[in-house]
Amino acid sequence: MEAGLVARYHLPYAEISAAGVHGVGFRALPGNLIKLLRGYTESRRILREFKPDVMLFTGGYVAVPMALAGTSISNLLYVPDIEPGMALKALSRFADVIALTCSESHQYFNKKKRTEVTGYPTRSDLNLIDRATALATFDLSSDLPVLLVIGGSKGAHSINQSVFDNLATLLERVQVLHITGTAEESTAQAVHSTLPASLAGRYHPYAYLHEEISAAFSCASLVLSRAGASTLGELPLFGLPAILVPYPFAWRYQKVNAEHLVKHGAAVMIENAALSGQLSDTVITILNDEQKLNTMRANMRSLATPKAAEKIADLLVELGTRKAGSK
Repeated sequence: MEAGLVARYHLPYAEISAAGVHGVGFRALPGNLIKLLRGYTESRRILREFKPDVMLFTGGYVAVPMALAGTSISNLLYVPDIEPGMALKALSRFADVIALTCSESHQYFNKKKRTEVTGYPTRSDLNLIDRATALATFDLSSDLPVLLVIGGSKGAHSINQSVFDNLATLLERVQVLHITGTAEESTAQAVHSTLPASLAGRYHPYAYLHEEISAAFSCASLVLSRAGASTLGELPLFGLPAILVPYPFAWRYQKVNAEHLVKHGAAVMIENAALSGQLSDTVITILNDEQKLNTMRANMRSLATPKAAEKIADLLVELGTRKAGSK
């Protein structure tokens, strides 16, 4: 999906081969190592052609071949989650500067390394807009609160299914703006077609939102989502209380992110396996307690870090200027 998103901004894009090695089966390991080696060769070719003064990494095994190919080039490592994964920890050895979303991440890196807390960078076109305008964007009413469900770009099946299981109960109390992901858009539309007329107008499923996402955040009263790194930046930007459901079939970074927001009183967390049984009661309990909702909203907004992208850009310019000055 990255290729499509980058293309929307008219930026050059190149792919390299890469694959994970941590936690993969013995049969898959040789092939994945070959992919990493191929990616290293491809990275060297890209660097010869592009000749960068500075590089920016933000984790994942796909960055490893490029980092190894560009060890002589100044680089900045950005850590989006609270706790870095193995790839980020490995890449930190090559980093000139490590940029962090939160100060809690300091503990995971060598104290001799330079670290800077920048916050999580959000898109420049992601801005709070007038709620009445935002509601009108989706033909929503101001009479009922809005639950925004973010199922991800491809679809978080267990979250989507839990919403479907609880939809009739939820729609008695709230309007649901549901980003299903492309894989489950047709299922959501089928569910929508079975709703009684009195409730159908309160359910608004979409496969994905691009320019309209600011309106979605601006009109939401409460968010239900996974706890990926973006929740550390986007939810505080809009001061949005959240119910977070960490993805259980990967490393623990989403749970650590969720615990961070829960600790600050900005969110509640539900385990993936318990979501279907707890969703309706949790949503209704939060929305019925206006004082709790306002406190969560204020706590979430207090975690916002404006101009994070500018801070990261300033660090890159600093590294690039230093490199240019040494020539």
